Amino acid sequence: MFTRTFFTSVLLAVTCASTTLAVPWPLTAKHTTHRVREVSSDLRIETFHPESTYETFGEGIDHPLSKRADDDLEEAAVSFVQSHLGLSDGSISFKSGFAGEAAKHAFVKQKVNGVPLANAVANVAFNNANQVVAFGSSFVKPTFVPSTTSQVSLEDAISKAETLLNGKFNEWPATVEFVAQEDGSLALTHVVQIQNDETGSWLEAFIDAHSGKLVQVTDFVTKASYRVLPITKETLPEGFELLVDPQDTTASPDGWHSDGTTTTTTTAWAILASIDTDVVILTLTSSGNNVIAFKSSQTATTSESSTNLVFDFTQDPTQAPTATNNLNAARVNAFYIVNTIHDISYKYGFTEASFNFQNNNFGKGGSGNDRVTVSVQDSAGTDNADFATPADGQSGRMRMFLWDLTSPERDGALENDIVSHENTHGITNRLTGGGTGRCLQTTEAGGMGEGWSDAFAEWTEHKDATVPDYVLGQYVTNDAAGIRSHPYSTSATTNPLRYSSLKTLTEVHDIGEVWANILHNVYAGLVSAHDFSATAHTDPTTTGGNTVFLHLFLDALPLQPCNPTFLTARDAWIQADVNRFDGANKCILWNAFASRGLGVNAANHNDDSTVPAGC
Repeated sequence: MFTRTFFTSVLLAVTCASTTLAVPWPLTAKHTTHRVREVSSDLRIETFHPESTYETFGEGIDHPLSKRADDDLEEAAVSFVQSHLGLSDGSISFKSGFAGEAAKHAFVKQKVNGVPLANAVANVAFNNANQVVAFGSSFVKPTFVPSTTSQVSLEDAISKAETLLNGKFNEWPATVEFVAQEDGSLALTHVVQIQNDETGSWLEAFIDAHSGKLVQVTDFVTKASYRVLPITKETLPEGFELLVDPQDTTASPDGWHSDGTTTTTTTAWAILASIDTDVVILTLTSSGNNVIAFKSSQTATTSESSTNLVFDFTQDPTQAPTATNNLNAARVNAFYIVNTIHDISYKYGFTEASFNFQNNNFGKGGSGNDRVTVSVQDSAGTDNADFATPADGQSGRMRMFLWDLTSPERDGALENDIVSHENTHGITNRLTGGGTGRCLQTTEAGGMGEGWSDAFAEWTEHKDATVPDYVLGQYVTNDAAGIRSHPYSTSATTNPLRYSSLKTLTEVHDIGEVWANILHNVYAGLVSAHDFSATAHTDPTTTGGNTVFLHLFLDALPLQPCNPTFLTARDAWIQADVNRFDGANKCILWNAFASRGLGVNAANHNDDSTVPAGC
């Protein structure tokens, strides 16, 4: 979600979170295990997630199957977890996995009496020498295990969830899973997805299969030629350009207007109607493989303005955003930005096998049928935007709202940093935890999700080796200060936020500012050491600091544990550097982290500036 916490018109969920989480230190220690959610005006639920342990192993350690000739990721992961935690056969189930360039990743679930635990998961990473390099686990030792025979029917559970969460069951297949609770017991639950199309809520409800109570929720919402604002530009005053064939065909092999089978001439599903006497001729065409951009419904899209896939619509800032040409410009710009981020992130490792967003996965792994849907000028809100990330196989949903702080109003789909920010929620939620969409749910992890989104938006806009202070949301607010409390800066005077700031911060966007500012300093350190690559968007093999940064950014996400903290995410960056660059950037990273309080001995939101010996 993209918001400024003191706006009065932000979405209800943000407003409620800001008030209900206002607790003094040291209760902010619960940031690592809890999240309070205001589901409705009369329903407040505190969710619990067992704290993850996390270990990294540098160059790697052996596992029980290290010496085997074959390299079976599933067997290797299960055998390592069983051995490392002293678990019996049948207590683990393999969830998902993929092989990246620098590491192989496996994600597993704990099982009790044959039933998986929703919030007790583990992830194992192996380097290319088949050594274990990272292990995260939130496995539990339950104090009470209920019967696996349900006393509440699925139909009754769905009805209860629909009533409590003010939505409808979306027909996604329900499951039965245990939930580990704070008192050490397990709850057997029916797991169902509940959506409300009017409000945009999309929740995964865990209904106790014995008592019928709502135990927990997962909130999936965080919160050719084209005339567009190039992704290296942030705001409209920098100027639209007509870009010819901006797609990267190594990432989108059939371009942006084909799903691998059908080629189209729209930004989404389109119904083109012509009337000849009393006959209406409807022609249905399909959209691109990575994204649909529309208003109101997925049949309300933008077609090419002339032949040969030219989408040339000039935005008129003196007219309302809803004017026809302005609406077309917004749909085209959103379509371009989301496709471009798809192609950039694909080149850096967010591929089909690692749970990305595509309808057709071309037989390369992962689950298809999940391109991003982008609703521009969505009527559900103003002065905001959000992104919902369900598990691999269900479409990511982006909603872009109008901003009413100016006259005429301004369109968030025409401010690239907003679109980039929201799209990055999909990347971080899919890569953390193995494609489940469940592993950035605690307060601290959710805050980091906001920070990664700001940092990726900033990365897309750098044009050279200078690292100026960075501000988001200037266009939609018509305010040079943007929507964050401080510019992101290497100056501790300009931006004083650091790890210990979390002691007084309780809202996820505020926490995200701390993480994004730390990553701004990491980026500055890497570019200072390695210079800048002008072709980093399309060539991940270059040696510039910006290229190194994005590799580590993407590599660290599947390495870190479910519901990471600042500390475990930092360690994942350090390990990612070992995996890909043999630790060449160790001291650059440690010095940047330590400069903002995340040194070797940082803990419990207390700063430390210590770096390893030799740095």
